Amino acid sequence: MTGPAPDPILLEIVEGTLASVEREVETAIARTARSPMIRDAHDFRAGIHDRRLRKLTGRSYSALVQPVARDFPPEEMRPGDVFFHNDVYLSEGGIGHLPDLCVTVPVFHGGEVVAFVQAFGHHDDIGGAVPGSMPSHARSAFEEGLMVPPIKLWDRGVPNRAALAIMTRNSRMPDSLAGDLDAECSACLMGARRLGELFARYGRADVESCFDAIIDRTTETFRRELLTKIPDGVFVWEDYAEHDGVDPPRLHAQRITLTVDKAAAVPLVIDFTGTSPQAKGPINHAGDYSGGVFLKKWLAPVLRNLADTPERAAELDVNEGVVPLIEMRFPEKGTLLTPVFPAPTNARTFVILRLLGVLAGVLAKATGGRMPADQETIRYTGVYGEDDRGPYLMREVLGGGSGGRYYADGEDTIHVVPDSRNIPAEFAEARWPFVVERLGLAVDSGGPGEHRGGLGYDKHIRMLRDAHYMSIADRSILSCWGVNGGRAGRPFRVDIDGEEMDGLVDDRPVRAGQVIRIRTTGGGGWGDPLNRDPSRVAADVRDGKVSTAGARDDYGVVLTGGAVDAGATETLRARLRAERGPLPFFDRGPGYPQLSGGATSAEVDSLDP
Repeated sequence: MTGPAPDPILLEIVEGTLASVEREVETAIARTARSPMIRDAHDFRAGIHDRRLRKLTGRSYSALVQPVARDFPPEEMRPGDVFFHNDVYLSEGGIGHLPDLCVTVPVFHGGEVVAFVQAFGHHDDIGGAVPGSMPSHARSAFEEGLMVPPIKLWDRGVPNRAALAIMTRNSRMPDSLAGDLDAECSACLMGARRLGELFARYGRADVESCFDAIIDRTTETFRRELLTKIPDGVFVWEDYAEHDGVDPPRLHAQRITLTVDKAAAVPLVIDFTGTSPQAKGPINHAGDYSGGVFLKKWLAPVLRNLADTPERAAELDVNEGVVPLIEMRFPEKGTLLTPVFPAPTNARTFVILRLLGVLAGVLAKATGGRMPADQETIRYTGVYGEDDRGPYLMREVLGGGSGGRYYADGEDTIHVVPDSRNIPAEFAEARWPFVVERLGLAVDSGGPGEHRGGLGYDKHIRMLRDAHYMSIADRSILSCWGVNGGRAGRPFRVDIDGEEMDGLVDDRPVRAGQVIRIRTTGGGGWGDPLNRDPSRVAADVRDGKVSTAGARDDYGVVLTGGAVDAGATETLRARLRAERGPLPFFDRGPGYPQLSGGATSAEVDSLDP
């Protein structure tokens, strides 16, 4: 910040207003949207950006304004304009797959654009080869749905009816798509009015001075509180997606080489060289645009795990202030992170979620294990068919367990999208022809550790009519890895009346009366499970999180009538320690040897330089 520091009271007012407007926009969308994915599952985000296209709010990630400003110069924008896009390859890296539709509204003061309000979310259907617009076996973006580059969807308050007609005509769920878009446009216009009032009350110069201060404070806080915890040096690690829906399962590597030089102007360099070639199937992510600015903000929350306390970590925003601290270096075109159009991308979550874990693994190597174990907290499952009301589509984004941490167990059934949730059973049964027979925790799914991994879902759905099952899910072979002696969690599993499903399924027939059993991933464990307090293991058994057999086999804890048998536990733990030998720093689980040719660890797992 080059100008004088803003008044501290005004800074608090501006910062609070930004947070309030963001929440108001999201609340308005949730209350007025039509689709279960937006209204009930809350799979959408709002964001506020300044006229320099910098993200000001830090509650969660968001898309980018860069593609809109690229194609529509701000000086030509007018009040009431609303811009729209979902084209992955023309989004500057801000949109990962076509169902994520993005609405952008400029904020005006004195006749000039001073900020932007934006919302983007995962919509039910935007066309393509299969219901839900996520064909798991796609070989081309043209199979995935309608691609819309940045367009002016509203011109000075007047909707572009022709564009809306084209989009709804291409959707299998036209009414919900139209309702969702109307909700998002109206909410962002409302947010733009709120921000306009802030500028009108305090003046452009003072408000923009506060914007600079908010961003600069994040930069300084991350540099002072977090980066000081990482030693200077070069650290390398990689992890893998397991299948792409086209080729047989194999290791699709995502590698990070992290160079830390805290005295440099840009202290962190993240180099993705060594990432596998782009896949034939839809697991690619077009991240190499605008200097990787989306991925910088996507990955930066991992650094918050270095905070002194978890309470302090929760206080740290991730806004544009993290961008000056990170340099991204991408490999040549044609990799998982640098795909060439029209490579398919609808399952790009396999790559961008794995990158969170790869950065955590790199930092675990650098810091002696002061990072959480792995998690895989998103996958799409669903059914579609017809009932008395016509065609229907139920697609749910289910979470999983997060990784154990050096100070605590992982969390159960969390989701990478903040504030999102599973669809309530009562709503689901009223809307779709099935019964939810069970919704609980998947026992023993969390990776054993001194601090156990969080548990995944165990959900059973009994169909009342013939339908088709679909799934976009990774970690059905590979597990969420454990760290610092912790063990891997259990992988994703689905079976239909005893027949196990692949993670990528488009149209598996399900007959009326059959039960779909879904068990989502457990997070990896942290630390030696034989060091876990036996009383905590007993409590896990009482709570239904660990079985009696799991307590014995994974933790060496013998229970008699629910109580710990101290003598038998001590004897068993001594025997287990003698039999197992040294623990690996990373445990990739039993699925890794299946795809690695029998190896139980990767070369990069070694802690030696």
